Amino acid sequence: MADKMLVTQALDERDLLVKKINDKIEKANFVDTIKPNEEKVLDRRVSREEFAKDVESAYQQILDLIDRFQRIDAAIVASNANTKINTSYGEFTVAGAISLRSRLRGAGSYGGEADFEAALQFKMEKDFQKRLSTAEFKNKELQSTAESMRLSILGKDTKVKDEKPLEVVEAYVKENTTELVDPIDVQKKTAMLKEKRDTLLAELDTQIKVSNATTFIEA
Repeated sequence: MADKMLVTQALDERDLLVKKINDKIEKANFVDTIKPNEEKVLDRRVSREEFAKDVESAYQQILDLIDRFQRIDAAIVASNANTKINTSYGEFTVAGAISLRSRLRGAGSYGGEADFEAALQFKMEKDFQKRLSTAEFKNKELQSTAESMRLSILGKDTKVKDEKPLEVVEAYVKENTTELVDPIDVQKKTAMLKEKRDTLLAELDTQIKVSNATTFIEA
């Protein structure tokens, strides 16, 4: 008869079974040796019959534990595939939420390669900073050139700040000023990506815990 339990209890038992099964396999002794003139096997120091009985019992116990693990695992997977949770960014099955959470944290089958949002955010920020530096550098050079033009026109002894800017110089500066071409407003988009990521991870953690603590399965 199947046991009814919360998913949290099933997860705890599944973790315990992993340790228990591996421990039993490690400690089990399935083969020993014996001589015709001896009554007990060499390592265990029990009769051949008793040793055989112990081996069969240990083997069956391990198989039973594996079967228990598989039933619990299958029940958890089935529950996760059918139970739904809600977040600010939509509805997910628990399975989908767990998968998404793993992906956003750079875990799962693909590791960090599947964290597309982080890669996108990093690339946009990198592009923005690179082009901003380029623009600032070029404009600094432009201002230096413009200053030289003013001094050349007005004379080195004239204080430029006290003079009305020459139209030709101002036109030159205006035409040659380097500007950013930022069609999607990268800084705004990266802020939105970060906010969505942080919100989703927090909500997924909470909702998955709540679901596991309130959903019953039979295994």
